[in-house]
This record gives sequence, C-alpha cells and structure tokens, in this order.
Amino acid sequence: QVQLVESGGGLVQAGGSLRLSCAHSGNIFSFNFMGWFRQRPGKQREPVATITTGGSTNYAESVKGRFTISRDNAKNTVYLQMNSLKPEDTAVYYCVVFRVGDGYSWGQGTQVTVSS
Repeated sequence: QVQLVESGGGLVQAGGSLRLSCAHSGNIFSFNFMGWFRQRPGKQREPVATITTGGSTNYAESVKGRFTISRDNAKNTVYLQMNSLKPEDTAVYYCVVFRVGDGYSWGQGTQVTVSS
C-alpha cells in the first residue's frame, strides 16, 4: 500500500482559492494514475481530477476551468489548485493512487469548506 498524506484544506470564502497537496511514498512512475476525489455532505465519493503516469489529465465537468491537478516528481507530491471556489465545492477531499497489483490507496482526507 502507498502512504498518502494530504494537506491544504481549510475555510475560504466563495470566489477564493486553495491548494491541496498530497505527499506520497513509492515511485510515481509505478502508479497508473493519481488523483483527487471528494465526498460532499450527503453524497457519494466522486472523482474530481486525475493525472496519469504520462501526464494526461481529466476533470469532472463541475470543476473544469477552475481546478488544476499537477505533480512534482522530485517532491513526490501531487497538487490540486482550486480557484473560483463555490459553496458546492465544500467536501472532504481525498488523494488517491492506483497501481496494478495494489489497487487503490487513499489518503485520510482534508476538509474544504467554502462559505457564501
């Protein structure tokens, strides 16, 4: 299992920005993809953004143009830059990696609260 530690959550006003970080163990090039999911109150966990080993990215429609996923291979860290935040972005955000043989590994989650 891959160890993941998230940071960067907090309280922000609508229209503001936050950057989430996810420090991981292991060799990033052994992962099939890394990404961020979120679980909003009363909802199921949903994908937000993913990045493959080759650097291809995918985003949920609701965050396209506002969120950006990136990684720093030297720091073993994946980021989620969140701009123009909306109250509906309020959720617990989870870092996730997938590796064939290990399956999914999840971080502990970090709370993001956007006030109106």
